[in-house]
Amino acid sequence: MVKIRTRAEVMEEATWDLRDLFATDAEWEQELMSLPEAAAHIEAFQGSLGQSAQQLLACLEAREVLQERIGKAAAYARLKQSEDSINPANIVNAAKAGDIVSSLSSSLSFISSEIVSLPDGTIERYVEELPALEPYKRSLERLIAEKAHRLSPETEKVLASLSEVLDSPYRIYQRGKLADMTFEEALDGEHESRPLSWSLYENNYEMSADTELRRSAYAAFSESLNSYKNTFAEGYAAEVKKQVVLSRLRGYDDVTDMLLAPQQVSREMYNNVLDIIQKELAPHMRRLAALKKRELGLDKLMFCDLKAPLDPEFSPAITYDEACTLIREALEVLGSEYGEIVERAFTERWVDYADNAGKSTGAFCSSIYGAHSYILISWANNMRGAFTLAHEVGHAGHFMLAGKYQRLINTRPSLYFIEAPSTMNEMLLADHLLKRSDNPRMRRWVILQLLNTYYHNFVTHLLEGELQRRVYALATEDTPITAKTLSELKGAVLSEFWGPELIVDEGAKLTWMRQPHYYMGLYPYTYAAGLTASTAAAQKIREEGQPAVERWLEALKAGGSLEPLELMKLAGVNMSQPEPIRTAVAYVGTLVNELERLYS
Repeated sequence: MVKIRTRAEVMEEATWDLRDLFATDAEWEQELMSLPEAAAHIEAFQGSLGQSAQQLLACLEAREVLQERIGKAAAYARLKQSEDSINPANIVNAAKAGDIVSSLSSSLSFISSEIVSLPDGTIERYVEELPALEPYKRSLERLIAEKAHRLSPETEKVLASLSEVLDSPYRIYQRGKLADMTFEEALDGEHESRPLSWSLYENNYEMSADTELRRSAYAAFSESLNSYKNTFAEGYAAEVKKQVVLSRLRGYDDVTDMLLAPQQVSREMYNNVLDIIQKELAPHMRRLAALKKRELGLDKLMFCDLKAPLDPEFSPAITYDEACTLIREALEVLGSEYGEIVERAFTERWVDYADNAGKSTGAFCSSIYGAHSYILISWANNMRGAFTLAHEVGHAGHFMLAGKYQRLINTRPSLYFIEAPSTMNEMLLADHLLKRSDNPRMRRWVILQLLNTYYHNFVTHLLEGELQRRVYALATEDTPITAKTLSELKGAVLSEFWGPELIVDEGAKLTWMRQPHYYMGLYPYTYAAGLTASTAAAQKIREEGQPAVERWLEALKAGGSLEPLELMKLAGVNMSQPEPIRTAVAYVGTLVNELERLYS
């Protein structure tokens, strides 16, 4: 039986090298402890920002330098905990970093409060007088636009000091999920016992061709989820209540408006993504599910069958090194500058692909300004992993380019755009695979990989977004959010999308427990927004070649210096209208059409 390894037992080359941030824990701690003193020097600017444009510039530049240092120190602690949340030292250090970052946030909160209290027109005059303020213009304009929703300087300072406490629902969720939750073993089709962990289920068993193993693992996985549902629901309810209370304190019409404000997204844009995709994609995905049930000879279609491979006998295994080579080739179209980033990611240990107890599930890319990106993934030797790795490399490439061409203040774009560069790489990988082979079976298989991408972003995350919309609607009316409520809502969302053919059992209703995105504002729906944009941009690259590539790279380099609609327009996509969404959904329909034809 395969043993779930500890962090100490995995190969070093399969882990990321955090020494690029700090050589040792002692060096990290020394830096962390020096940050409050640096913040104290910036506090000397308090009460003086209205004196002159030069004084404001000096304060903003000093804060930016400190923010880069804070970013590196906080990332080190966060990444250490992500690699092994069982290690007590990592838990202690993450808490220590969180406390200091909260304190620093409180210390520096006077800057925003003082800027918005300046007489109308002051900032505009300062920017005109002093060209060196130009890089800060966009962030200053956005701050002034939020003036009506700012609280008193004293209140803002208190809220900033409480940021570690206010963010605790997410940390409690992660701790319960990664450090405390255990699972019974699963049985495969040969009646052999298999170890079960969060990572093994989501990266392996959920996509197994062995129906007995897939369903046994699902049952055991769901049983453990069920035993934690009330605790997890209480944590999520606290997150929702926090956002609702803050939206009322800040004078927003409702919590959704508050959460969309930093994304620079209108209510119409938000609703368009949720409404159009759910309505128009559902028929295509139901056809795909019916095809899967028929071809796999399933007695019934359960939620745990949705990711079963349609052609289990043709599922090429791929090693991590082979996947790196494949991704390098697929992304060559993006040019040498982008290619150098990809090469560094794979050769300089930016990627942590080991699978060990206590490691965060799923995958993410953490990009640290002034350093480089780090990617977390658990490798399972399947092609889905190659697409996931290409996805995270997309985030790395985006932020490395943005960090090279933009100041820190203008590096990070709106969440509405942030998943476009990642999903673009999945599109390019699929195109590369299709070009390499004229084998009909290979084409069928690649189409399935593409459909997995759309399933992940247009179904899994989009339906998370729909659940969020319903949860916040209830919370706005002060309806208590309980495990029963969340399970009922999730069951309804799944049933409405998939129709009566899918058995939405109790395990399916508990999938609200499986994703951390609910603790990240209105993040889930943005996966669909990003994939919509990348679908359109990828099509332009196929049609136009290099000119479309250059536009795409310019959008990546722009970072957060433009609003999301402008970034997408730079790439040749107009997301202010619903047409790109409908076009992307129709494209998914053509993939299902071809798959049905190939299986007829």
